Amino acid sequence: MSISVLILTFNEEANIAGCLDSVSWCDDVVVLDSFSTDRTVELARARGVRVIQRAFDNYAGQRNFGLREVQYRHQWVLMLDADERVPEELRLEMLDITSRAGDSLALLRMRRKDHMFGRWLRQSSGYPTWFGRLARVGRVWVERPINEEYHTDGERGMLNAHLHHFPFNKGLSAWLQKHDRYSTMEAELRAQAPRAKPRVSALFGNDPIARRRELKVLAYRMPGRPLLMFLGLYIVRGGFLDGRAGLTFSLLRAWYEFMIDCKCAELRRRKSGLPV
Repeated sequence: MSISVLILTFNEEANIAGCLDSVSWCDDVVVLDSFSTDRTVELARARGVRVIQRAFDNYAGQRNFGLREVQYRHQWVLMLDADERVPEELRLEMLDITSRAGDSLALLRMRRKDHMFGRWLRQSSGYPTWFGRLARVGRVWVERPINEEYHTDGERGMLNAHLHHFPFNKGLSAWLQKHDRYSTMEAELRAQAPRAKPRVSALFGNDPIARRRELKVLAYRMPGRPLLMFLGLYIVRGGFLDGRAGLTFSLLRAWYEFMIDCKCAELRRRKSGLPV
């Protein structure tokens, strides 16, 4: 065994058992909980895993605490959210690569399959999106308080297998509430930062995470961005092929982007002393 697991939670009683089941192969699982008010901690402790509680400040702060302050049995840690699952093919690939990795390799990226209405949103989710989730302890840190960016002093690698993600397990209302909070955090970042220009070299570079970041910078400079998001996911990316789930998810993503724009405009008007 060469991998520990870190799971971030807040009121995840609907998800925690399934997540823990998917990492039952691991002998060092840590749940980093933000003082849940439901049965999350009770259910996690009943499974015999370590539970550490820390007041939530932002996602980068929480993940950095898990990377820097928690002691692990193994030199690699897989960072999960409670609504994610680790399938067998991903487990085998992670164990194989980490068992053979040289000292220079410090961060492994993976893709995620998002599910809604019992199906994989292959088209409308914007797949493939890469996430840096498997980190060598002490070599990786996280920046940006939401939609985090993972950085390392070592080399990066890519995994072929996927995480499985079930963002609607807690219901549509929970998803809407979460993304209402996300849109507020994202709007605050946008309102505070100067309007950036996309770096052309990164837009056409080989790093998929850097390309995605610069595409977002470009998108935030375009008028009608929420509508463009819907058309991009549903028409250009073929979200209509995902059926009712694809239409629903594309509309929800457009709503999320619209909320960011509205809140960002409100914050900028307040900052300028203009009426909202």
